[in-house]
Amino acid sequence: MYNAKVKNYQKEALKTRVAGADRYEVIQMLMGGAIEKLVLAKVSIEKRNLEAKAEHLSKASAIIEALRGCLDFEVGGEVTENLYALYSYMIDRLVEATLQNDPEIVQEVSNLLKEIKSAWDAIPQDIRVQTLQNHGSDAHVG
Repeated sequence: MYNAKVKNYQKEALKTRVAGADRYEVIQMLMGGAIEKLVLAKVSIEKRNLEAKAEHLSKASAIIEALRGCLDFEVGGEVTENLYALYSYMIDRLVEATLQNDPEIVQEVSNLLKEIKSAWDAIPQDIRVQTLQNHGSDAHVG
């Protein structure tokens, strides 16, 4: 019962964070969530908890697919194409990790995503504001 209440609170807190976030912050949250799921998947593989592994890898893959789907090729150019290829590679590698129960593959994908997130987090606030203003609230970034 207590765990259910905690999970419900966490879910509502996340909804509140997302509701007040701009697109950059949503992308940051998605990347952070995927990295968290990858850590949990790696631990699950190491503990041979295959059911948990499957759940965590599935969620991480879905988040990475969502990030890939947010890319705007009209705005991003070559960077967007490179990100699309990298996200696709990560999704493919997670399929391999699922089939091979290989925690090293999960770590590889996690490291790649951390690099992307680090670059994303480093975008100055003034550039974020300018980009959001120039492209409106429906601009696709990521």
